[in-house]
Parts: sequence; C-alpha cells; structure tokens
Amino acid sequence: MKTLNALFTTLLLTGAGSAIAASSVDLTVRGLITPSACEPTLSGGGNVEIGKISAKDLKADEMTRLAEQTLQLAVTCDAATLMAIEPKDNRAGSASEVDDSAFGLGLVNSSEKLGFFQMIVQSPVGDGTELGPIVSRDGGLTWTRLIFLINNGITSVANTTTIAPVPVQSLVTDLIIAPFIAPASSLTLTEEVPIDGSATLTVKYL
Repeated sequence: MKTLNALFTTLLLTGAGSAIAASSVDLTVRGLITPSACEPTLSGGGNVEIGKISAKDLKADEMTRLAEQTLQLAVTCDAATLMAIEPKDNRAGSASEVDDSAFGLGLVNSSEKLGFFQMIVQSPVGDGTELGPIVSRDGGLTWTRLIFLINNGITSVANTTTIAPVPVQSLVTDLIIAPFIAPASSLTLTEEVPIDGSATLTVKYL
C-alpha cells in the first residue's frame, strides 16, 4: 500500500511539472504609427478605354498585343516618407499567362481566360529627382530593379546608386498599361465579350 501511494504521488508531481513547463506563452504585438500620410491618384480616374476589337483582328494561335496606354500615377505625402505601391488583381485567376506581372482581363463563359495586362512604371520622379522602380517579393526585406508592378509584391523607388527605397514627399511616374488577348482559338467569341481588367493600387508604408 505504501508503494502504491508513493507511485501515485510521483505521478502527480510529474504531471504538475509538465503542466507548469507549458502553462504560459508570450505574444508580442508590434507596429509603427507614422505621422505622415500618402495619397495616390491616377490620371483619367484610372480608366483605360480600349474600345472595340474585332475578333477577326486577333491572332488565332498566339497572343495579340493591343495598343499601350499611359496613365500618370502620383503619390503625394505630408512629408518625405518611405513607401511602396502594392497592386491587387481584382480579377485574380483570370490572367491567361502565369507571370507575377500579369493581371487578369476577366473570363469568357466563366472558364476561358481572356488575356492579361501589365503595368509598367516608367520615368518616376521623386521630389524633382529622377529615380528607378524597385520591387520586393518578401515584404521589403530584399529588393531588385524591375519596371513592372507585380502580384504578391510591392514597388518602390530608388536612386541610381543603391537598390533600396528612398523617402519621397511627391512621386510622379508614367504608368504604361499593356494589354494582351489570349489566342483566339482558345476563346469562344460568338458574342461580344467585355474586356474587364481591374486592379487596386494601395500605398504601403515601409
């Protein structure tokens, strides 16, 4: 009987030790409130009107590149700020090319991918200085020079000597919209099909 009691006590102590070891865990919440605010704007209200394209003018077995159009993207901040642009494809899953620079143009018959468009950052100027676009795919940990806005990435600007974001108060850049239509042989074009691309550009503070 004494042996049983001793064993029972040992088990209780062992269980209590395990419970104490795992009884707490730390949670840390961090962030930064910036005194500056930045507002992005697009010329023309951000609308790109392609117009009507005849199905007969589309290439049957390869992509058709439509005419590029240029908007002006401006970002105005209260003070010089480290920031980036994050695009979101509002027609995600409809791009006919698998590429992080391809944004969808919608679907035909709910399943056929109509095409895609690219957004090209050209000749950015920050506070009167010519800069170059840079892209990060890991939330700003590393950067590379790239002219395209990309899915799952952010785009900032850098000077010619470093590949790292520089703070700007006023940024103005041409944003070239380059649309492509998928091969006509892969699409059902017996009726009018809307070209329906949409993306949201959001300022991210670094």
